[in-house]
Amino acid sequence: MGSGKSSVGRILALRLGFPFVDTDHLVIDATGLQITEIFKNHGEDWFRDQETLALESLADKGRRIIATGGGIVMREGNAALLKKLGFVVWLRASEETIFKRVSRNQKRPLVQTANPRETIHALLTLRTPLYTAAADFIVDTCGRTHEQVADAIILEAQRGI
Repeated sequence: MGSGKSSVGRILALRLGFPFVDTDHLVIDATGLQITEIFKNHGEDWFRDQETLALESLADKGRRIIATGGGIVMREGNAALLKKLGFVVWLRASEETIFKRVSRNQKRPLVQTANPRETIHALLTLRTPLYTAAADFIVDTCGRTHEQVADAIILEAQRGI
């Protein structure tokens, strides 16, 4: 959340000539509901179910750049599925950077809490080991433009080819 996944993903897709897919958009298209509506009316577990279905729908679809929700690793099996789909990158950002980026957006249901900074800290504490285990490459986005992050990802991916 707030790491730049969608922005960097679009840049990578343009540079590499692959389609760009955002699993949040797949969920919205499949359900006809915005993410905030899903969380409000159906809860996070139902959203995670839909997110997993969206990820599964990408198997055998060919090369593409995929941006996922930050909590996709919370569902058992999703990290393995991501690995099957391709090169997995964690766009890491500091708590402070994430807070600055997400506090401007009222459409982020997981930080619509009494203390968003505390929520971000708790989410990162819980998710960091999962991100680390899932990632083939970790790139820090703090102090870098989206273009610089994309450059680093392309360079690392080329090393692995």
